[in-house]
Amino acid sequence: MFEFEAYSKDSAGTVKKESVSVSEKDGILAIYADSISRKFFDTDEAVTVKIVLPGDISEGLAIREESPYWTKPDFLFNPGEVVAGTQIVLFKKKKKRGYIAVVAVTDKNYKTNLIGSEGDLFSRTFSRYAGSSFCDELLFVCGEGEEPFLLLHNCYKRTAKLLDNNCRMREERVYPSFLEYLGWCSWDSMQIRVNEAGIKEKCEEFKQKNIPVKWAIIDDMWAEIRDFYGEEYSNDKEMLDLMHRSKLYSYKADPIRFPGGLKRAVAIIHGFGMKAGIWYPSSGYWAGIDKEGEAFEAIGEYTLETKEGTIVPDFEPTKTYMYYKTIFTYFKESGIDFIKIDNQALPLVHYKGIAPVGITARGAASGQETAAGEFFKENIINCMGMSGEMMWNRSSSGVSRCSNDFLPENRKWFAKHILQCTYNGLTQGQLYYNDFDMWWTDDGQAGKNSLLRAVSGGPVYVSDKIGRTIKKVLDPLVLSDGRILRCDRCGIPSEDCLFSNPRENGRIFKVQNVYKTNGVLAVFDLDKEEKSVGGKISPSDIYALPEGEYVVYEHFSKEFKILSYSDSFDIILKNNDDFKLYIFVPIINGFAAIGRTDKFISPATIDH
Repeated sequence: MFEFEAYSKDSAGTVKKESVSVSEKDGILAIYADSISRKFFDTDEAVTVKIVLPGDISEGLAIREESPYWTKPDFLFNPGEVVAGTQIVLFKKKKKRGYIAVVAVTDKNYKTNLIGSEGDLFSRTFSRYAGSSFCDELLFVCGEGEEPFLLLHNCYKRTAKLLDNNCRMREERVYPSFLEYLGWCSWDSMQIRVNEAGIKEKCEEFKQKNIPVKWAIIDDMWAEIRDFYGEEYSNDKEMLDLMHRSKLYSYKADPIRFPGGLKRAVAIIHGFGMKAGIWYPSSGYWAGIDKEGEAFEAIGEYTLETKEGTIVPDFEPTKTYMYYKTIFTYFKESGIDFIKIDNQALPLVHYKGIAPVGITARGAASGQETAAGEFFKENIINCMGMSGEMMWNRSSSGVSRCSNDFLPENRKWFAKHILQCTYNGLTQGQLYYNDFDMWWTDDGQAGKNSLLRAVSGGPVYVSDKIGRTIKKVLDPLVLSDGRILRCDRCGIPSEDCLFSNPRENGRIFKVQNVYKTNGVLAVFDLDKEEKSVGGKISPSDIYALPEGEYVVYEHFSKEFKILSYSDSFDIILKNNDDFKLYIFVPIINGFAAIGRTDKFISPATIDH
């Protein structure tokens, strides 16, 4: 059984032994602090709990924040290897089948992360604020189970019910209907010089090539940023430097690049039968809001100035709501159909030291969700907000990015990308539909990117430059009307891939999903030496697929086998450019319908 030893630390560095309270339901333990400090708590280490895990551990997996914006997997051999900033750990027991999970939580005031030291696991709870004296909040949940995916699901479900902020599980959220169709984002095509003429040219390309794109995002940066004026750059690094030192002058469209205003650009997109979305960073722009600009004149009363002098939206819920309402009113009047809200890691970055992290996160998320829901209902994409305080505090929106930005023509990036997206399905995927980000159809990794999106269970959208979208790369993903053949769950690793790094272990990497009663398994070679890797394929690779007999159909070779649930066969992938897709179709009364074999998720082409 679990054991816990708690300590608090005050601003003078004094450490005091504390107690925690434990609440158990359905095998999941909820651990609460009960601490008071005569002085203020230490801002970064208010309460620490040593977590003594039950049983011997053979190997483990951690999902940690590699930045305030994104999370990634770490592969472990013992609890002491857990890196600071970890959100969850999942350990496999040595002797009999069994797993242990610990999930850190952000509650009303405090945030908890996990960390290892000298072979042991600890939770570390902090407020990032020098005025906190009480800590009586939920720190983390933990439990044991025989099924790792069910165990994690139960941990998240218990937490969502315990928090008093309307946190919901993924299945309780609405998937936006427009994301059932193929989309395009302007970012890689025009970057920060996005303009009306380029958008029209790209839409005309889709029409000419008969590519059924049904929505488009006008991305960074369509608004008036006067810091751009007169500035030149010769490469992406110089462009990013310009972006990150620039401020929002006006939240209306740049008058030079959008001479007809945002409304005319949106009308052009609508004229091609597509819905129009718009990118907006929660910070106004990367360096905040220009105090001398038109935006500040309109929304300045709903902002605050950070200790570093950056102007950002206030975290008080009513002010945050009014901040977004003012901007969203302009978007709606311009005909915008949906919104992508980027740079959501404000609570940890900009509000540090101003108020407790839990308060700033709840306020920022509450105001944002309320305004976005009022104007766009469920038609929202969240981005750059995978830190615990943001994941636990959005109450209604259903879709969130799950990886760093797409990098074209970069094999090393693809390996990191697929690991982020799939392992983050174990964490963020409990609460949201994961967005695997945009990609290119004419990239050297296009085939792998296309297959990965097919098994993602989320949106599919590209960001090809003007004139460069390749229809045949998209055809296996969609029907002629642009509807995506989408899986039912988030794409996640198979159980035998959970605890060993596929960049180093010489084995295939398997991404599992389902479509109704059919299993879906994409298989990749991620070996960093780009050598051949091997492994086994079985219907049992798909979590919760019923026992029975299956036709196992491989998409690219068109070969098939008949297997019972626990049967398996060996495969070898030659190198990083070798990949496979297996569809598992149950045999019922001697019959199994594979569907259209020109499509990745072939069973989705059958009218059930």
